[in-house]
Amino acid sequence: MQLHPHTGSSTRTRDTLGRRSGHRAGRLAAVVAVLSLAVGLGPLTGPGAHAADNPYERGPAPTTAGIEAARGPYAVSQTSVSSLSVTGFGGGTIYYPTSTSDGTFGAVAISPGYTAYESSIAWLGPRLASQGFVVFTIDTLTTLDQPDSRGRQLLAALDHLTERSSVRSRVDASRLGVMGHSMGGGGSLEAAKSRPALQAAIPLTPWNLDKTWPEVTTPTLIFGADGDTVAPVSSHSEPFYTSLSSSLDRGYLELNSATHFTPNSSNTTIAKYSISWLKRFIDNDTRYEQFLCPLPRPSLTIEEYRGNCPHGS
Repeated sequence: MQLHPHTGSSTRTRDTLGRRSGHRAGRLAAVVAVLSLAVGLGPLTGPGAHAADNPYERGPAPTTAGIEAARGPYAVSQTSVSSLSVTGFGGGTIYYPTSTSDGTFGAVAISPGYTAYESSIAWLGPRLASQGFVVFTIDTLTTLDQPDSRGRQLLAALDHLTERSSVRSRVDASRLGVMGHSMGGGGSLEAAKSRPALQAAIPLTPWNLDKTWPEVTTPTLIFGADGDTVAPVSSHSEPFYTSLSSSLDRGYLELNSATHFTPNSSNTTIAKYSISWLKRFIDNDTRYEQFLCPLPRPSLTIEEYRGNCPHGS
C-alpha cells in the first residue's frame, strides 16, 4: 500500500501503517513456519516442488486404474548398454522417464533367470519406468550363472547405472532396488543380503538353494506361483518369506493359476504390486500404502497374500 503526498497523510501515519503491515507479515510468516514444523513439511519451496512432506514423490496421486495400466504418466526413453562397455555383468537396456523436470528418480535393476536372456524380463522396463523409475534390465555374464553370481551382477549393474551410465545424472543413487526372475529372483535376495542400503527387493518366482534369509534388512516382496513346478512355493518362495525377519517390511504374493514362467510375460498383478512396493519403499511414497494395506485378498489372480501392515519403513 502506498500513500501519495497529495493525500495529506503525515509521515507518522505512513510509518505507523508500515509498522502494522510489517507486524502482520511477520506474524503470518511465523504462523506458516510453526505450521510447517508441526506437520513436518520443512521449508516451503514453491509451486514447482513435489509434495513438501516427501521430496521423492513422483507423478500424480495414484489410482488403481493408473497402476494397472500398461503405461504410467511418464513418457519413456531407452538406451542400450553393450556388454563390451561394462564390467561384472552382461550389459542390458536402461529405460527412463524422458522428462527431467521432476529431478532425479529412484532406480531398479532386474535380472533374468537360468538359461534366459534380458528379453524374458524386458516388459518390466517400460512398464515400471513410465511410473517414475529408472529401470535397468540386464543380461548376465552367462545364461547358466547361479543366484549368488546374479546377485553380484545386479549390484554391478546398479553401480554402472549410478556411476558411469549416460543417464547417471537422472538417478538418485541413494534410492535403489533389485528384482529378478527365478535364479535372478534368488539373486535379488543375494544382492539385498550383500547390500543392506538397497531400499527394495522383489524376487519373482525365485529359485535358490539357500532357503533362509534372516540377514536381509531390505523391504522384500516375494511373488510365488501356485502352479510352479520349477521352484515350487513350498520349497522356495514360502520358506524364503517365512525366514525373513518378522520385524521387516515383507510381503508374499502367490499368483493364482500361474506357473514359474508367468513373470516372463506382461502381467497386471505383478506390475500393480511391484509398482506399489517400489513406490512405497524406494520413494517412501505413502500414497501407495493403500494398495498394500490392508493386505490384498484372494482373487482370480491372487491365491494368497501375506505380509505386515501398516508398513514402518
